[in-house]
Amino acid sequence: MAPALAEVVRGAAERVPGFAARLAEAGTDVEQVCGSPGLGALPVLSKDDLVERQRTEPPHGGLLAAEAQVARWFQSPGPLYEPQLVDADWRWGQALGDLGVGPGDVLLNCFGYHLSPAGAMLEQGARSVGASVVPGGIGNQELQARAIADLGVSAYTGLPSYLKALTEHFDKAGLPADRWRLERALVTAEPLPDSLRALLSERVPHLRMAYGTGETGLLAWEPAGEEPGQGLVLADGVDVQVCAIGTGEPLSDGTEGEVVISLLRSDYPLIRFGTGDLSGWMLGPDGSLRLRGVLGRVGQAVKVKGMFLHPRQVTAVMDGVPGVRDYRFVIDRLDHVDQLACHVVADGAVAEEELTSSLTTRIREGLRFRTEVRVVDYLGEGDGPVVDRRDWS
Repeated sequence: MAPALAEVVRGAAERVPGFAARLAEAGTDVEQVCGSPGLGALPVLSKDDLVERQRTEPPHGGLLAAEAQVARWFQSPGPLYEPQLVDADWRWGQALGDLGVGPGDVLLNCFGYHLSPAGAMLEQGARSVGASVVPGGIGNQELQARAIADLGVSAYTGLPSYLKALTEHFDKAGLPADRWRLERALVTAEPLPDSLRALLSERVPHLRMAYGTGETGLLAWEPAGEEPGQGLVLADGVDVQVCAIGTGEPLSDGTEGEVVISLLRSDYPLIRFGTGDLSGWMLGPDGSLRLRGVLGRVGQAVKVKGMFLHPRQVTAVMDGVPGVRDYRFVIDRLDHVDQLACHVVADGAVAEEELTSSLTTRIREGLRFRTEVRVVDYLGEGDGPVVDRRDWS
């Protein structure tokens, strides 16, 4: 075990009751985790585990040291609460700096600021490399396209599909081509298929994919100066493992497994935290160990427009709604943009227009997704409350 991680484990066991409880529950101790058999002696902490710990011991599940100072609280679906400590570094500046973003750049940040940590994370990263930030968030694409022209926006962070939409709004608005100065983009939170990468690269010559989570910050990114497909270099300041599904055993070859991380801070010890993402190891052209990218998800949760949608959340919102006999959420992808629809079989107890209107509001408030509600005669093929029909080729 690296000395820095061993120091974190020892400090966390002394300062954080919830982490000491994790060691006790696993029948292990600091010496075993820091020595032999090593970090694998501690079971992986899943997102569901963390949600349950926060529910029984709100708001942080006993995983914050008493002296830790929280600057902000964020909320992700679950609900899962993520603390931003006053001196936290989410490391996104490492990827932005490698991309060439720095002083003199104006960066349009198109990640959400409302409850979600993503907007604040990427803004911190941009400011850490000296760029000024336009806090675009999600929506108002016509105004954002205008800001690109008026402010000389030169860099972007957000979903790749959202960047495509901004290029279309810029062109539709008839803005002068010479006022499109956006040359660098760091995209994340959804796949970047080759077809979309090629399309975006025509307008943004320096385009790179990064990988991180709302709980942990930046984990890895495509390095500048290399062709895509060479793997993701690991961020400094966090320990990354790929572990076997079910056993949590760390993998050292290219076998696919779950990405498991440990934050290098003892006042908020997310140690052996399972991201739920699948990946594997590969060697980069420089011989470094790299992640192969995000290859899928563990379990049933899926990402739609950069946000998680879990069947458990769907059933909590939809079960027992008057007028609904059966339902299913269907995810498609049209022209590189995710499409989410709620298909409903009605029982006739509620007028169709009233039913679709009330469900649209209920879904927006309960799941934080804007979606089309369609009343259908039957649900068609597929199992479960969520069916993903996207093709990423």
